[in-house]
Order: sequence, then structure tokens, then C-alpha cells
Amino acid sequence: MALRDFSCNLNALALNTATLGHNLEGYGAGWSPEQVIDACAERGYGGIVFWRREIGDRAIEIGNRVRAAGMEVTGLCRTPYLTGREAGNEYEIKGSIDMAAGLGTEVLTIVTGGTEPGGKGVVECQKCLAERLASFVPYAKARGVKLALEPLNPMFGGSRTCIFTVADALAVCEMVGSDQIGIAVDVYHVWWDRLISASLSQAQGRIFGYHLCDWLEYTTDMLLDRGMMGDGVADLKGLRTMVEATGYAGRCEVEIFSRHWWAQDPAYVLDVIVDRFRTVC
Repeated sequence: MALRDFSCNLNALALNTATLGHNLEGYGAGWSPEQVIDACAERGYGGIVFWRREIGDRAIEIGNRVRAAGMEVTGLCRTPYLTGREAGNEYEIKGSIDMAAGLGTEVLTIVTGGTEPGGKGVVECQKCLAERLASFVPYAKARGVKLALEPLNPMFGGSRTCIFTVADALAVCEMVGSDQIGIAVDVYHVWWDRLISASLSQAQGRIFGYHLCDWLEYTTDMLLDRGMMGDGVADLKGLRTMVEATGYAGRCEVEIFSRHWWAQDPAYVLDVIVDRFRTVC
């Protein structure tokens, strides 16, 4: 199967607004959603992924603005944690599903949360995660929202996640047993997994998102030093080949948590993304 050619068409490109610092207080240039939408549309992006903190009670308004600009809301980040000490309650998690529905996006990303208080290891926590996910499936289905489990790099184990690989995420999907549950594959979190090809071969129909960035050879911060595509050591085209072999033909979402890039002019960052997407992704 031939890779999609991005050299002349940016419709498959989506911006995750975390790339402009919009996921954390005090970072980035503070652009409004409207400024982001207009700048992405001007450059030919196909979609945008927002964070809940940007949306407030304006989900319908912002979703309509994106579509009026000729793009789609590719996804929403993210549910409150479902496991661990900081797990959200039912009202908060359903609220995130409602926000995704209001935006008009089909995909709500899940960062699971860490191990359960008093728990050891991850197996029991993954079972707990599956049970909690299953309890929200009917609500998500009624709202037209799919839930994408995002495995995280093992360095986030304990506090932020209880799934570390595509295989882990697929195992939880099987426990839940619903087409509403799938996975989001993020380069930053899975580039190191030498068994990922075998895992992805079992993921047909389960991939709801593909996130682009890079792993810097000498990363200085495990959360806030992701690389721009082409600046690191991840095999971007190799990984996309495996993802697209599953039948995935959705947008590629650029999500870069980086103090370096957050300090740049957002217009410049958006231009660099376009160049790298066309040439190295």
C-alpha cells in the first residue's frame, strides 16, 4: 500500500493547539480560537484539535467557525483521567463527551490516568480502566463520539497512564468490546516500540487518530521538549506506513509540547509545520 502523498495537499494536516501552547496556562502567545482557525485555514490545514480549557461553553460556536473556514474539528483533548488518584467523576467525563459532540467531532482522546490508589502494577488497573470505559460507551454512542485511548511512553507510568503500548491499548479495547473504543497513535509515545508492527497489524478499524511530532535525541524534559518533525530520531514515514496499512486514512495531528516552540511566533510555527509535513512526514 502506497503512502499518501502530502507534498502538494495539506487536507490531511491537522493542528493540535497544544503545539501553540494552548494546553497549559502561561504558555504560548495567547491566540484566541478564532485566530488559530483563521491562521490554519489561510495555510490550507484540513483540521484542528482543541483542548477543553479553550472551549468553555462555546463548543457549538467554535465548531461552526471551524467548518465555515473549510476545515473540520478533528478531535478534542481530552477526557479527565479515568483511573488513578486524579480520576474525574462521572459528571466531568460525560461533560467532555458533551463538549466533543458540541464541537461536532467524532473523536475524544483519552489519557487514562495512573495506577489506582494502593494498587501495584498495571494489569488490575487496566481491568478497572476497561470497566469504567464500558460504563461510558452508551453515553458516548448516543452523542456520536468515539473514545480514543492514547498509550503513553512508559516514563509516564504511575501518574498519567496505565497503558504504554499499542498492544496495551488494544487489549483494553478488547476487554470493553465496543466499536466506540479505539486508539490514538502518537509518535512521541510509541516510536521506541520494536514490536509495534505486530501490534498495529491487529489494529484494523481501531485507529481513531495519528499524532505527529518527533523524539529529540537529547531531550531535556519528559513532557515539554517534544521535537518538530524531522528534528529527532523517530522513523516518521516508517511509522505512518504501518498506521496506514491498517486502513487509517484520517488526518495527521501535529501535537508538540515544547517550551522552545511555544516561545516562537505562532505564524512561524504553523509555517514550519506545513514545510515539515510536506517533506518529512
